[in-house]
Formats: sequence, structure tokens, C-alpha cells
Amino acid sequence: MPSPMLAALRHTKNTMTSTITLESILPALITSAAALAALWFLFWLVNGALQRWSDRLQKYAQLATVRRQLDQMTRFLRHATSLASIVIAGLVMLYGVGLRGVPRITWEQIAGWISGSGLPILFILGSAYVLIRAQNLLTHSLPDLLVPASGPLAERLDRRKRIAMRGRLARWIVTTLVLLIAGVMTLKQVGVDVAPLLTGGAIISVALGFGAQNLVRDVIAGLFFILEDQVRVGDVATVNGQSGEVEAIHLRTTVLRSLDGTVHIFPNGAISSLSNLTKNFSFCVLNLGVAYKENVDHVMQVLDGVGRELCRDAAFTDKILAPLEILGVDDFAESAVVIKLRIKTVPLEQWGIGRELRRRIKNTFDAAGIEIPYRHLVVVMRDGVKREAPARTA
Repeated sequence: MPSPMLAALRHTKNTMTSTITLESILPALITSAAALAALWFLFWLVNGALQRWSDRLQKYAQLATVRRQLDQMTRFLRHATSLASIVIAGLVMLYGVGLRGVPRITWEQIAGWISGSGLPILFILGSAYVLIRAQNLLTHSLPDLLVPASGPLAERLDRRKRIAMRGRLARWIVTTLVLLIAGVMTLKQVGVDVAPLLTGGAIISVALGFGAQNLVRDVIAGLFFILEDQVRVGDVATVNGQSGEVEAIHLRTTVLRSLDGTVHIFPNGAISSLSNLTKNFSFCVLNLGVAYKENVDHVMQVLDGVGRELCRDAAFTDKILAPLEILGVDDFAESAVVIKLRIKTVPLEQWGIGRELRRRIKNTFDAAGIEIPYRHLVVVMRDGVKREAPARTA
């Protein structure tokens, strides 16, 4: 009785001696080419229909965010169609050619998989994708839908920031839940018992709760930052003594970028001091020094005129929330009478308004002959002659 190894060697020898001719594989090649041509034509039709559908929807969509989301969804459907066409073409080739070493997939097997667990899995994955894309589209368009196009600029900016921040939190929560539920349902469809997984996940969660207390603290602090609206993306804030623009607020960390471009990352649970410089409105505060010989009442009248002129400028009207406030004489310094003034602005505009206000004050004071004092340095030379040299004001 021949051994199994000897039988395998004889089978290999017979296989190697057999020849493959063009006549033997010609039907398979013709079938594969015809299938590929039909799939290409179907892909062309589907892409054309998708493009026309997208153009029609974008024509009626008034919001730029909605148009962008529709364009992204159309690109995804085109890519999904391309992938499906490639997979179907590969299956047709395997079915037609029947390469050695590659299992020959039959249409009965494909139909059995689809009628069994395939169709529910495809439905679960498709539903998860549709839900995620729908909530992304909704949360991205909420600021445009809920914030009116008219009204005070500061109020509109504040509402947009608040809605966008809470929309990001809702998007993260919904996406996580949908993916988890879809994953569990898919595993159940392929025959995996999910009960031990859920029980093991609960045990792991408890273990991580003891070992990752700092992580839990950071996440809870991040939730309070978002829900209590303490700081939002786009605000300028000082966190633990470091100032910068808030680039991102995650559940675990807050990211600041300073004026020189440095990125600072703070764990939310480690933030002990937070100052928001652009919450609802801002003030530009100036301490202006004038010479003791000047009449402060006249100086304040000139400042009031500068403030009124700035408020009437069309380039700055929407950015200023209240007229210039002249708070009065604030201090008697060594060489100047200090007058404190401030102006209320839209958030993030206090620095630009302050620079423009200083420029106008300097030009107006020069034209009116009002002196802004600066320190002098007296230099005594060896010959006894005194010479005065201006020194930069400290």
C-alpha cells in the first residue's frame, strides 16, 4: 500500500506534467473580460448618477457646511462603488479561471453568505455609517442653522462658539456609541458570543478605574469645561500662567498656541488656574501719561473726541460695543499724570482696537501740542558741561 507521501509526490508530478493551453483557458479569459467590461460600464453609470445627485442637492443647499458634507458623502459612495466593483471582478475571475491553490468561489456560496449573515452585517455597517454621517452633518451645520445672520456681532460669535463646542462633544459621544453597538452586533452575527466580551469589558473598566485615576480625573474635568462653557475653541486664555489661543479642547487635554507659535498641552485635571480673556466681550484698557503742565480736563475732552471718531469709523463700528470710557486721573507718576481709559469690544478685537486707538491718540496729541512725557537722562562730562540725552521711557 503506497504511503501518503508517495501519493502526494505522484500527484505533484502529474500536475507538473500537465500543460495549460490557450484553448483551455480561453473561455475563462473571455468570461472575465466580459464581466470586467460590464462592471466598468455599471461603475460609469453609478458614478454619473451620483455626480448628478450631488450637483442637484448642492444647488438647493444654501449652507457651505451642508455642501461640503454632501461632497464628502458623494466621494465616499464613489470610492465604495469602486471597491465593490474590484471585489466583484476578482470573484468573477476566481470563478471563471479556477486557479490552483485558490478556492473556487461559486455563486451558490456567495448567495448563501448574503442570505445568511452577510445581509444583516451589511445592513448594520451601512446603518452605522449613515448614522455617523448624518450626525456629523447635523452638528456641523448647527451653528449656521441656529445663529441668526443679523444681530450684535459679539452675541453671534458667542453663540457660534458655544454651539460648536457642544456639537463636538455630541459628535464624539454619538460616534463612539454607534461604533461600539455596530461592533457588538457584527460579532454576534458572525457567531461570536458577546456576553463574555461585555463581562470582561466591565471587569477591565473597573480595573482601569483604579489604575487610571488621573485619566478619569482629566476626562471629568474636560466634560465640565465643555458643559459649563468655561472656555471654547478660538478663545484666548491664560492656563496655569501660560497665555495663548485655545486650539482644541479634548476630553483629556486642552491645547493652547501662544503668539510665537508654541503649542502648550495641559491635562484638564491639572489645570489649576484658567483665565478667559475673550468671554462674551473684552476691554482694551490704557494707562495714558500726560505732562503735569497739561490741563487734564482739556486732555480728556480731546480723548473723548478721539473715541467718538473711532466709533464712527465704518471699519470699527461692528467691533466696538460701547463708547470710549475715560475713567479719569488714575495716578500721579514721577513725570506724568496718568489717565485711565478703556473701550469695550467684541471678543478677540481688543488688541486691534487698542493699536488703532493708540495710533489716533498719538497723532491727535501731536497735532494739538499735548505732551506725552518721557524720561530724560542728564549726562555730566568731565569738563563740567551738562548735556541732556533722551532716554527711553521705562
